[in-house]
Amino acid sequence: MSSISSRPRTKPAALAAVTLGCAILGGCSDLYLDRRETVALHAGDAMAVNRVTMMIDPWSRASGQREIAFNGEKMQTAVERYRYGRVIPPVNSTTSSFAHTQAQQAMQSSSNSQASAPPANSGNKP
Repeated sequence: MSSISSRPRTKPAALAAVTLGCAILGGCSDLYLDRRETVALHAGDAMAVNRVTMMIDPWSRASGQREIAFNGEKMQTAVERYRYGRVIPPVNSTTSSFAHTQAQQAMQSSSNSQASAPPANSGNKP
């Protein structure tokens, strides 16, 4: 006598358990609550819309202040530096003075190379 199958039937049982679990947890979905007989999900907020419509000024009082403290000379020199391409790069914010020294040396060498460069020929041949 030979047995038809000696393997346990766990695969169909596991599949049935997973299917049953999905069916049970599918009832927890709130998609049903999102389906309403309205034009939009926010329909019915007429009271909130009316409150906002009747609001006189939604901005705070400080937003109307036009006299902001600034330094005009400092702003003018910054605009001049930007216009002529002499923008000051930010300083490295490390605690090591080695990085700061390297940055200063790199700036000096680049400014020296720009000053020593001959003027560009404007297309006129000698």
